[in-house]
Amino acid sequence: MCSALPWYANALHAAPATGGGALNIAYGNRPGTLDPYLTTNNATSDVDRHIFEELFVINDKFEPVPELVDRYQLSDDRLVYTFTLRDHIVFQNGQPLTADDVVASMNRWLALSTQGKANLPGAAFTKIDPLTVRLTLKTPSLITLNILADVKNIAAIMPKSIIDRANETKGPVTELIGTGPYRLAEFKQGEFLHLARNDGYVSRSEPASGLSGKKNAYVKDIYFRYVTDESTRLAGALTGEYDLVFNLPKDNIDTLKQAPGVTLFTPDTGGSLITYLFNKKTGPFADVKLRQAFNTALDVDSVLLAGYSDRRFFRADSSLGFPQQVDWYSGVGKPFYNVNKLDEARKLVKESGYQGQEVVIIATKEYAELYNLAIVAQQVLKQIGVKSRLDVYDWPTVLQRRQDPKNFDLCALEFSMRQVLHQYPFLDSRANFPGWSNSPGIDSVLDQIKQAPSLKEAKPLVDKLHVLTWQYLPVIVLGHTQPEPIAVKDSVKGYTDLIGPVLWNVQVTDKQ
Repeated sequence: MCSALPWYANALHAAPATGGGALNIAYGNRPGTLDPYLTTNNATSDVDRHIFEELFVINDKFEPVPELVDRYQLSDDRLVYTFTLRDHIVFQNGQPLTADDVVASMNRWLALSTQGKANLPGAAFTKIDPLTVRLTLKTPSLITLNILADVKNIAAIMPKSIIDRANETKGPVTELIGTGPYRLAEFKQGEFLHLARNDGYVSRSEPASGLSGKKNAYVKDIYFRYVTDESTRLAGALTGEYDLVFNLPKDNIDTLKQAPGVTLFTPDTGGSLITYLFNKKTGPFADVKLRQAFNTALDVDSVLLAGYSDRRFFRADSSLGFPQQVDWYSGVGKPFYNVNKLDEARKLVKESGYQGQEVVIIATKEYAELYNLAIVAQQVLKQIGVKSRLDVYDWPTVLQRRQDPKNFDLCALEFSMRQVLHQYPFLDSRANFPGWSNSPGIDSVLDQIKQAPSLKEAKPLVDKLHVLTWQYLPVIVLGHTQPEPIAVKDSVKGYTDLIGPVLWNVQVTDKQ
């Protein structure tokens, strides 16, 4: 065994159960499920990261570092990881964390999550002793720890008994019990979700960084209030009804800059890919030429302005990677991007197999920008002679309906910034993500990148991946959102954000 990787000391540090008050959050979108293995949606992961812990999480430099792992080793052939767990960790029901829980949790995550299926195919966890587990890979991979630390398809560790029940019923987990600083106290579907402090939480002792390090549950109660109306969220920010307000209406951001008692917090990392996602399994867009026709017709700048209203909120860009991600950013897609040639697009429609079928665009008004992009898509399709209709639902229904390829052909979606491109679920056919990509060429290049000696040496493959993506078009990358401002009441101290809210280490000074 090679032991050259970092050794992390066991950090036993009970988070002080001090402080109090409640943190009231106005949140614009409702979760379709709270099972972290079954979705990559923000409305789920923003809550679950406070309930559950993972083997690894990312720090503020987007590096994977241990959370429930004490130390680890990697074999010389890079196929076997051995993880020693932190001792004396207990779940929120008082049960001690053991290797059995980790093996059950991680094998279910490998089987069900888009990340496990796409990026660790054939991998398996096994128990070595009560505090040691082994991960065995089929092929070496540069990005294994990044995948285990995914911020959206959370590899949450739960009691084995809960996993066993979910496996028996072949449904979602019925209880949310983790080892995190907060526990689920109450969830009233569509109205609110209440997190209460986990007084038995055992924190790491390293300095807080991103999602890693020391976590203090200073606030006793956290309420996610599901406020789907933009004007109501804005009013709540202005009046101080809410301590934190997400999904602010972009047209009114400047109003909040002058409001007393509230500060606009803009994360310095994050943002999202702005995309149009195609159903490539059935329907008109299963024909790549029709996907290319739609892409050729787009005036991307006009599309983004219609969706986001102000250039402060987006960057037009063809890359799957963000500019600060040196290893993953590429400009080779520019020849395919923002073509804006309607005559050429109409020619491609005629060359495709399109026979006048009605394209179904699925959308929700709960994400105003995405709804606007859906309307623009309908207008563009009309310009190139393609019929369409807009099916509008609440967000949980969109999440449910998009699981069936018979229900939609096109939708606008944002995908939160990820550490590595492999974590975008629309790329890899093995992820089986709605849209149902099926490109052996893309799959092959993704695998070649993972098996490269280093990311620097994989750079030509990253460029090749971008070209293949623009030719196959699993999605159309319109650009990148800038991190969204969040309204933070002045009484809230210590708030940070990394691809979602970080609510541990936060205090509310006027509520005791």
